[in-house]
Order: sequence, then structure tokens, then C-alpha cells
Amino acid sequence: MVRQRLQEYAVGIFRTLPSRKSVKNAIKKGVVYVNGEVGYTGDWICGGESIDLYQQEAPKKPVLDFKLEVLYEDEHLAVIYKPAGILVSGNKRFTIENALPFNLTKSTQADALSRPEPIHRLDYPTSGALLIGKTVGVVIALNLIFEFRSISKTYAAVTIGKMNESGVIDNPIDERPSISEYKKVIAIPSEKYGALNLLILNPRTGRRHQLRKHLAHIGHPIFGDALYGKEGFMLKGKGLYLHASQLHFEHPITKEDLLVIAPLPKKFIKLFPEAKSALGIE
Repeated sequence: MVRQRLQEYAVGIFRTLPSRKSVKNAIKKGVVYVNGEVGYTGDWICGGESIDLYQQEAPKKPVLDFKLEVLYEDEHLAVIYKPAGILVSGNKRFTIENALPFNLTKSTQADALSRPEPIHRLDYPTSGALLIGKTVGVVIALNLIFEFRSISKTYAAVTIGKMNESGVIDNPIDERPSISEYKKVIAIPSEKYGALNLLILNPRTGRRHQLRKHLAHIGHPIFGDALYGKEGFMLKGKGLYLHASQLHFEHPITKEDLLVIAPLPKKFIKLFPEAKSALGIE
């Protein structure tokens, strides 16, 4: 076998560790052993090693009685609408992850997870389509889809200032290659901001805060961005105008071509009444 780091090799070999995040957490807790000794994320696995998982009983996670809009669901996966202003996961009770058991039907597959698992993240102030895995095998497959960029993610955003009709931003983030493409769909004049633009965004890489950082870098921050916005041009009370509008990928089990669309938030429509037809998501 080609040697791999323990953090990559151990994904999926234990039923309770279907994702990279779960493997990394288990290794950090010191419950993954290689040849009888505590393993580390950077350990090389070359073949023939004994890998064991010593898990303590995990504390029971809460189930949040919070209604979510389910955009797509089957036995293997789901896509839900994440509202703005809620964390996907974390140590808090009020998270999307804790609300998933209340909103989704548990899979009847042999490798069903006890709790559905988010596959990716959307920032706290960002709304839109969030992909969820319901079985061990599908979580592993969906993680690979993201790793190899075999999924198309489309965002809608409102930015400030007069912009080009389209462009590619390739400014590195954290010294890593990062690429975002944008297309201006509608622009309206604004006395305060110069212009407000409705954009379609396609991130080609997946860095933290990538779209927000890239648009701020070219001088056109996302409307309502309290972290990367321009001083003196902040918008209060409306939140961030960034929305994950579409996910397009091949279903890892059925091989169906899936396009899931998350409805545009009302605050976008108030600024751009023709936004839905212009974006083709009516």
C-alpha cells in the first residue's frame, strides 16, 4: 500500500469515525492506538500495523427542537436550509447539528449514523444549502467529493461599489492557493455606496471565509460584513448578504445528478425585486 498519515488512513475504518473531523478529534483525545501505542495525526501508516480505537462512552448530545426546511432527503443524505445566525456545529446547544435528528428521518441502512452529520460548514451569518450525511459510507463518499472538488457550490451575494461584469480572484489565503469566480447579475446605483451589486459566486477552492476575504481584497466587500467590510460603510441590523444558493453533485449511491436550490432570503428580494428571475431560481 501507499503510505498515508494516520489522520487520512483511519477515515472510515471505524464505524464511529466516518469523517476526517471525527478521526482528528479521536486522535487528539488519545484514543487511537497504533501497534499498542498512542497514535498521532502525523504518524505514517505503511501496511501491517495494528490500529485500535479505545472509545469512552460519549456524552449524549442534545436534540434541538428547532424546525428546519428540508430541501432534499433520502435514505443516504439530505440537504437542509441553514438560516443565518445559527452555528452549524460546536459546543453550544443551539446548532444545526443538534437540530438534525429532530428534522430528518433516521436511515434504515446497515451503516446508518445515530445522528446525521454535516459534511461542510457555512459561516454563522451565512444562509443557504447545507449537505448532510446519514450513513457512514455516504459521509466518507461526500467528504471525498469535497476533497476532489467534484461538487459545484453557487452563492448569491450583494457587494458594494461599482464592479466589473465578471472576474476571477486568485489571491492566496493563509498562503494557500485560493480561487473565486464572480458574475454581476444586477447593479443599482447607491448614493452612499456608489452601487449595490447582486453577484453569482463560485468558489473553486474551500478556504475559511474565502468569498468574504476575496471580495474585500478587491475593494468590494459583501454588504453587511462586520468582519471584512469597509469602515464607515457598515450596515446594522440586516446581517450578511451572502447565501449558499445551489449545490450540484452526483449522488454517491444512486449516481443521480442532483441540483438542490435554496430559496433566496427576503432581504435580497427587497433590494432586488427581480433577483429570483435574474438568478434563474424561481
